Amino acid sequence: MPLSSSSEATLTISVRVLDHGAGLELPAPQTGGAAGADLRAAIGPDEVVTLQPGRYRLVPCGFVMALPEGYEGQVRPRSGLAAKYGVTVLNAPGTIDADYRGEVQVILINHGEADFDIRRGDRIAQLVVAPVASVRFVHDDDLGETARGTGGFGSTGHAG
Repeated sequence: MPLSSSSEATLTISVRVLDHGAGLELPAPQTGGAAGADLRAAIGPDEVVTLQPGRYRLVPCGFVMALPEGYEGQVRPRSGLAAKYGVTVLNAPGTIDADYRGEVQVILINHGEADFDIRRGDRIAQLVVAPVASVRFVHDDDLGETARGTGGFGSTGHAG
């Protein structure tokens, strides 16, 4: 049985639009069930940024925001850009910390075979806001035993 949504569950995030972001839509999910809010390229109105195969570029989004303490912003690729063009977020997911007040920007990389053009207002990535645990690491020589133990990368995968 699906859970009903409530407006009380909606997290409000304050955003300040920068001069070069004026007129662009604020981040917003494109459908009612979408987890991510689309981030748009805040480049000049007549500017075209061409991302050649194998190259990456920092693309501004034209706004700063104030995430509440206890949350992070996860900058993730848009699946359509990855599937159709091989364009993705280089450090996916990129993390925006709650205490960061600089411009939101996206590091895009072109893993495709053709040039990829970015224009003002293009949806270039998505932002998922998620809670994060407050953690403190402490020294302890006895970490307990597990079935996996010290098995490293691939140790629980296919054998042979």
